[in-house]
Amino acid sequence: MKAVGYYTPGDLERDDALTDMELPRPEPGATDLLVRVSAIAVNPVDTKIRRNRAPEQGQAQVLGWDAVGIVESVGSQVAGFAPGDRVYYAGAINRPGSNAEYQAVDYRIAARAPSSLSDAQAAALPLTTITAWELLFDRLAVTEGGGKGQSLLVIGAAGGVGSILVQLARQLTQLTVIGTAARAESADWVRQHGAHQVIDHSRPMQPQLEALGLDGVTMVASLTHTSEHFEQYVECLAPQGKLALIDDFESLDILKLKPKSLSLHWEFMFTRSLHQTPDMAEQGRLLARVAELVDAGTLRTTLGEHFGTINAANLRRAHALLESHRARGKIVLEGF
Repeated sequence: MKAVGYYTPGDLERDDALTDMELPRPEPGATDLLVRVSAIAVNPVDTKIRRNRAPEQGQAQVLGWDAVGIVESVGSQVAGFAPGDRVYYAGAINRPGSNAEYQAVDYRIAARAPSSLSDAQAAALPLTTITAWELLFDRLAVTEGGGKGQSLLVIGAAGGVGSILVQLARQLTQLTVIGTAARAESADWVRQHGAHQVIDHSRPMQPQLEALGLDGVTMVASLTHTSEHFEQYVECLAPQGKLALIDDFESLDILKLKPKSLSLHWEFMFTRSLHQTPDMAEQGRLLARVAELVDAGTLRTTLGEHFGTINAANLRRAHALLESHRARGKIVLEGF
């Protein structure tokens, strides 16, 4: 099968950073779907792994943690799926990724794709939607329909996770949603996805919140550059507020959270599949719920740019845009 991957990790400038290759078709396990991949999306995790993770000697690393495709076959323990089903999913970080014609994925973390979206539109959703849903409803413990009188500040709201988190918070809760964006076109994108207000994270944030009539916010979702903005979060959060994080950094001085009794919450959407948790199937269920919400018109795709067919050259372009930190929404590729 056709695939895109690498044998040696490193910077994008390397000639072999991402290459077109032929690999054996995967053999599905008992709980797997074998999926013929139709469309994929690219996420910051792809660039991090490409730079840092070395595959086993002689083995290729295939990236990709967003896909839409057609089920070719199912394992002996699979329930609820059959060949011919059109599915979407984010996969598992410890298994070969979706930048390939075929992929094996555990059925518990997959769902039927929204029928109202094209393959490319649907591919933009899984990883970021799972991340945003778990962050909002599991980590921050907001209830659907709840949050009245409370506020959520979303840092980097024009990115992939931010674009869907703003929608979920606006459509499914009563939270006041404030997004951040540093460029005019990004601010417009955030407003289009439902933010009540938008502020600029490249300038001091507390004065901007005060100008909106907010002394502090109840919750902060830090989706990027946490270490750069951490002290501002402490300033902006109201006493007993909550801070949720998804990005990587070397360290934080968490003692600064103590005077206000602020709590810190990590979200890593691969936790359930990586550790085979008893509630692993929750990811499949939430993707099924999101598909219903999309088909009902409550949520919409966060597709930002379509980079063409799935090949090494186009994936290089996608990785470069993500590493520039100037992407809006999700970058998708489609077909081989």
